[in-house]
Amino acid sequence: MDMRTQLQEDMKTALRARAEGKLRLSVLRMVWSDVTNAEIDAHGALDDAAVTQLISRAVRQRLETIAEAEKAGREDVIAQTRAEIAILQGYLPEPLSPEELAQEVERAIRETAVTSVREIGKVMAVLLPRVRGRADGRTVQAAVRQQLGGS
Repeated sequence: MDMRTQLQEDMKTALRARAEGKLRLSVLRMVWSDVTNAEIDAHGALDDAAVTQLISRAVRQRLETIAEAEKAGREDVIAQTRAEIAILQGYLPEPLSPEELAQEVERAIRETAVTSVREIGKVMAVLLPRVRGRADGRTVQAAVRQQLGGS
């Protein structure tokens, strides 16, 4: 089942759950709205990778919300936002462990035959499509720099 269909089915289930599914339904409707708007912009249906990217963006936005709420001392907002993140993460692929990321970086470095940090772009071009949705770009770049001997 593709992610669009999964989102629709989960929205129906949350709608039937009434009070218990209220937060879940709210989060899923927000994601569905983002998907619909992106499809309008793209003039066609989104594939699973694009939907995953939208969900990842929503998680990042909520992490920023938590940071701001912590500064303001808003525990209620923090709790609600963490619950939303938990729902969203259920639709994202399992993140790479540091060991798995290191293996992917090593493989990409071997494939590109890069030996210098100055050529990090070549490695990143090969590596990012492989780890998209499973590792943050900054984390990937730091791992590549570390293996190439840069800081």
